[in-house]
Amino acid sequence: MPLDAFERYPLLFGPSPIHPLDRLSAHLGGARIWAKREDCNSGLAFGGNKTRKLEYLLPDALKQGADTLVSIGGVQSNHTRQVAAVAARAGLKAVLVQERWVDWPDPVNDKVGNILLSRIMGADVRLAPAGFGIGFKQSWHEALDDVRAAGGTPYAIPAGASDHPLGGLGFANWAYEVQQQERELGVFFDTIIVCSVTGSTHAGMIAGFAGQDRPRRVLGIDASATIDETRSQVAKIARNTAELIGLGRDLRDDEITVLEGWAGDLYGIPVQSTLDAIRLTGQLEGVIIDPVYEGKSMAGLIDLVRNGDIPRNSNVLYAHLGGQPAINAYSSVFEQHLT
Repeated sequence: MPLDAFERYPLLFGPSPIHPLDRLSAHLGGARIWAKREDCNSGLAFGGNKTRKLEYLLPDALKQGADTLVSIGGVQSNHTRQVAAVAARAGLKAVLVQERWVDWPDPVNDKVGNILLSRIMGADVRLAPAGFGIGFKQSWHEALDDVRAAGGTPYAIPAGASDHPLGGLGFANWAYEVQQQERELGVFFDTIIVCSVTGSTHAGMIAGFAGQDRPRRVLGIDASATIDETRSQVAKIARNTAELIGLGRDLRDDEITVLEGWAGDLYGIPVQSTLDAIRLTGQLEGVIIDPVYEGKSMAGLIDLVRNGDIPRNSNVLYAHLGGQPAINAYSSVFEQHLT
C-alpha cells in the first residue's frame, strides 16, 4: 500500500534541515556537498536517524497493547538511546540490552554518552557481554521473557530498528522528503552518501528513491566491517520495503550499493581516515560527527570526491544520522590525534 497509508506517531519537528557544506566543498575541489541533519530532527535526546524509524514502529506497539519497548545495541548505541527517548515521550517503559560490541579501552565507555542519556531517561539498562552482531541475540529474547514474566507486554525492536517489517519505512519517507526539499532549494542531489551497518536507513532510502522519476546513486558506506552481512541485510530490507510501499517492480542489483574501504577491521573502532574526516568536518564547518558511523561515511565521501568517483558537477547529499553523544566515550583517541 502507499507509504502515506501507514500510521505514524509524530516525533519529528518536521523535515530535517538541509544545508550546504561550502567550505568543505571548496577544500576538496570537486562536487558540491550538502548535509541533511537527522541529528537536528527532533527534540528527543539529540535526535538521530532511529527516531524517524520509530515513528512507524510506535503505532504498531501501541496497537498491540505494549507497555515496554525492548531493544538491543552496543554499549554506546545511538539506537537504544532513541528508543529510551521515544518510550519516555509515549509514556512507556524501555528495557535496553547493551552488548560489548566495541572492544574499546576508554574507562568511562559504559558511563558516558548514549548510555548515560538512556539511564537519565529512565530506561532499564542491562549490560551484556556478547560482541558485535546485527542478528537476533539470546540476551534480547531473555529481556523480552523477563518483561512477560513480570506481567508486562513487551514490544520487540531489533538492533537499529532494522530487521523489522516496518524498519525501512522511515527512510523511504525520507526519500520523498528530500524530493520536496529539492523543489524548494532548486537543486537535484544525484548522489546520496549514507552510513550502513544494520541496514534499514540505507535500505529505506533505496526503496523510496526507486519510486521517483530521476535516477540517482544511493551509496552506502560500510561501517560494520562485516561487509557481506551488511550488503545482504540492506538488500533484504530494501526489497521488503519496496514491496510494502507498492513500488510495483523488483529492485535491480545496481540500485543496492554498499561500499567497503573505510570501516577498518572492526565495528566501532576509528581508523586514521575516520579521525581525519572528523577533524576536517569540524574545523571547516563546525559540524561534529562521530567515530563509529558518520566519521566513516564522511571519510568515504571525501575520498570519492577527491578521486573523482563522484564527478565535479555533482550535488552530493550527506546523510548526517546523528550519533555525536558517543564521542564522549572516545576522549582518549581525540587527545592523542586531534590536539
